[in-house]
Amino acid sequence: GANTSTTRILPLHPFPSLYSVSVPSLRSSLSGGGEEQAAAATVCAQLCVQLGGGDEGEEGFKILRPVLSAIMIDGCASVSARQSCARALGMCCYVSAAEDGEVRFSRNPFHSISLYSRPWSPLVLRHLPKLQACLESSDVNYRIAVGETIALLVELGRDIDREFEFEDSDTLCECLKGLATDGNKHRAKNDRRKQRTIFREVLHYIENEDFSEEKIRFGVEGIYIDSWMRRRVYDAFKEVLESGVRHHLQYNPLLRDIFGLGPPLILDSSVKSSKISRFEKHLFNSAAFKARTKLRNKVRDKRADVM
Repeated sequence: GANTSTTRILPLHPFPSLYSVSVPSLRSSLSGGGEEQAAAATVCAQLCVQLGGGDEGEEGFKILRPVLSAIMIDGCASVSARQSCARALGMCCYVSAAEDGEVRFSRNPFHSISLYSRPWSPLVLRHLPKLQACLESSDVNYRIAVGETIALLVELGRDIDREFEFEDSDTLCECLKGLATDGNKHRAKNDRRKQRTIFREVLHYIENEDFSEEKIRFGVEGIYIDSWMRRRVYDAFKEVLESGVRHHLQYNPLLRDIFGLGPPLILDSSVKSSKISRFEKHLFNSAAFKARTKLRNKVRDKRADVM
């Protein structure tokens, strides 16, 4: 069966037989028991990230997609297997959706939202009330996922239209405020803490349009998580790659393309063997900040032109 504990970092330069050996093996493992299915689905997503959006990735997805889909909708399959298959399908669709009439998702969501602004606006408004009702769920992880999705949809709406508003926003904010201050003793302490933290962020964003920025460091580089969209994409890769996500950010062309990092850095031996000074780190961070600010200003200017 597939063993996810040893596959968080697949070789970054696939040898010719990686695809031909892995896909049949994974297809066989997906027909096993619950734990084996869940593990195999995770490896499917990891393989897809490794192969990227090339021909092999698309061909592998064509073969594995029907099996993953069947398990996901199978009411008799284990919950963990169905969740893993849903996650694998989402990741595979994102990085290597098949051709022949299938929807091809943009690999860089940060530059593509404006292309679909007209269809997005009514979609956002239609789904917000339905999601608000889901906040009543008894499952803390489900509530948190719904809260983050609400924040993401509001962010998309505001990206499309600066004057974006949704009906009954006061009721939504009151609901979010309740979850951000929930002291229900019947819930586990860690669950309450996690929920309060997330919903404080969601409420703060919806009321003030302010996102709590985070920097992810790897090697001498780093990426800024400065929006709900960017966080969702990063978290999706982290769920699949776990501790290997930083390694992939350094060396995997797919992730570097998605996060706008450019080709992998090639450092000479003197740089690799020496500790980078604080001053050099300061110069690197300053340059990254200026580039990020310039890009965000350019995006804002384009939005103003469209409006």
